[in-house]
Amino acid sequence: MSGKFETVTEIDRPIEEVFAFLADGTNDPKFSPRVQQIQKSPAGPTAVGTVFRSTVKDAGMKSKREMVITEFEAPWRIRWAETSKNSVTTPEGGYDLQETASGGTRVRLFNSLEGHGIGKLLVGFALSAVRKDAPALGERIKKAVEAS
Repeated sequence: MSGKFETVTEIDRPIEEVFAFLADGTNDPKFSPRVQQIQKSPAGPTAVGTVFRSTVKDAGMKSKREMVITEFEAPWRIRWAETSKNSVTTPEGGYDLQETASGGTRVRLFNSLEGHGIGKLLVGFALSAVRKDAPALGERIKKAVEAS
C-alpha cells in the first residue's frame, strides 16, 4: 500500500522569501516537531543533488532519513526523494509555490508514502496520522515563515 497527503497554506510573505526559507531544509525543525536534527550536504545553496540527513521521531521511534533534492526551480518548485532504507519512505515529496493577489504566497506541500517489508502493514497508519496532522502542519509552516 502507498498513498499521498498534502496541505495548502497561504503565507503573508513574498514568494522569494518563502521559497528561500523552505529551500533551506535545515529550517524543518522550526515547523516539524518530528525532526530532531538535520544536516545539509554539501554546504552552500540548495540545488539538485543536495542531500538532507535527519533524525526523526515517529510514533515514539527514532529513525535516520536521507532526502535528496531532485528538482529545484526557484521560486516555484522543490522536489525531493528519500534514499534511506526505512519501513516507510517518501519516494516523492515537494513544495509548489504560487504568488497570491495580495503579494503573499500559496504553498502546497505533499509527500507520497510507501511501505517496505513490515512497513507495508504500517503505511496505512502513517498515512492516517499525517493526513490528520496536515492542516496543522500547514499552519506551523505559515507561522515559522512569518516569524523568520
